[in-house]
Amino acid sequence: MSAKLQTTQALAQELAQRIELRTARVAVVGLGYVGLPLAETFAWGGYPVIGFDIDAGKVARLQAGESYIGHIPSERIADLVNSGRFSATTNPACFEDADAIVICVPTPLTEAREPDLSYVEATGRTLVPHLRPGQLVVLESSTYPGTTDDRLRPILEESGLRAGRDFFLAYSPEREDPGNPVYSTRTIPKVVGGYNTISRDLAVALYEPIVEGVVPVSSNRVAEACKILENTYRAVNIALVNELKIVFDAMGIDIWEVIDAARTKPFGFQAFYPGPGLGGHCIPIDPFYLTWMARQYGISTRFIELAGEVNTSMPAYVVQRIADALNDEGKPIKGSRVCILGVAYKKDVDDPRESPAFPILEMLQKRGALVSYNDPHIPVLPLMRHHTIRLESEELTEEFLASQDCVVIVTNHSAYDYDWLARHARLVVDTRNALAGVRQPACRICKA
Repeated sequence: MSAKLQTTQALAQELAQRIELRTARVAVVGLGYVGLPLAETFAWGGYPVIGFDIDAGKVARLQAGESYIGHIPSERIADLVNSGRFSATTNPACFEDADAIVICVPTPLTEAREPDLSYVEATGRTLVPHLRPGQLVVLESSTYPGTTDDRLRPILEESGLRAGRDFFLAYSPEREDPGNPVYSTRTIPKVVGGYNTISRDLAVALYEPIVEGVVPVSSNRVAEACKILENTYRAVNIALVNELKIVFDAMGIDIWEVIDAARTKPFGFQAFYPGPGLGGHCIPIDPFYLTWMARQYGISTRFIELAGEVNTSMPAYVVQRIADALNDEGKPIKGSRVCILGVAYKKDVDDPRESPAFPILEMLQKRGALVSYNDPHIPVLPLMRHHTIRLESEELTEEFLASQDCVVIVTNHSAYDYDWLARHARLVVDTRNALAGVRQPACRICKA
């Protein structure tokens, strides 16, 4: 056995022992909707955890026991900090003491709808001065196959250390579903790949104590492809029902009733539901990562690209339905008061990333509508990468609803009283079938 192999095995054995004893220190990079629940899960699993984020405001709030994520109450953060197993910092020197470093940073799209790995690469460069032998680095950010090995690894190896020999490198895709009352970070199985077998096995050992199931795969590329498949599957099927919504509407058929009937089949069918467009940090983005990667191999992914076109066209369809509904009332869209209900990308969360509410608001505004919005989870529209509209959430009162020519349900938050809304609004354009259970509404309802 060579001396280098002996050294690698010794480093791996030492780390494995620390993991088994829960003395391995875990650093989580990026304390957002993925990183913060993961840090919490590692801490309650018995590991000492340090959370790193470049946002000093986030770090200060966490250290004070406060949450900045709607579906994570501050009481949970206070308990986490008081446990003594978690602290947060903006100081990258914390990585020197870490045994495992888990990267949970954004992977958005550029203006040209190509992968933007700047956050991943910047994180790698931040780690380089602090990387030491025997550490495990795991990337969790959603990305295309090859990112961990071909983009992150060379940056980390600028430290002079070699992946799979001096330090260990793995990929495990995040599967966070914010606001889901059934599945949390702890109860969702983790897929784990590695740069080599020893890297994967160490990552598997790291995650096994904190989640209900770990699924080892043969490589980082397979684990990366797994995440892309999961979200492309959803995007394509949502595109299908979005297209069928338009077709069936032209036929005078309610797509929601059709889906409810179809889902009674006990095999061969899974229900997906239409909406005003895709939102969130994964489903609207990941398929484009795959199409971009396919082009590097000279392959055209026409099916996936068509699904993307259908989904990105839905905000325009909604705006046209609003215009048609107003026209039936004898009103032009220009000068009409239109209120959007819900700007978060999904029900009962405070995350507006990629929400279809933003293009809908901007299209309406461009056509001369006097727009407003209400969202109990988002009091002020944040500045977004591709959108500049800035508004504050309006209070929903009888007087306010009476002043609006049209109310548009974009996100069907549980906090809304839909019976009350149907009694006091004039016209509602419902993109989520939220008013399906309302009997004898006083307003006119138009589905979109």
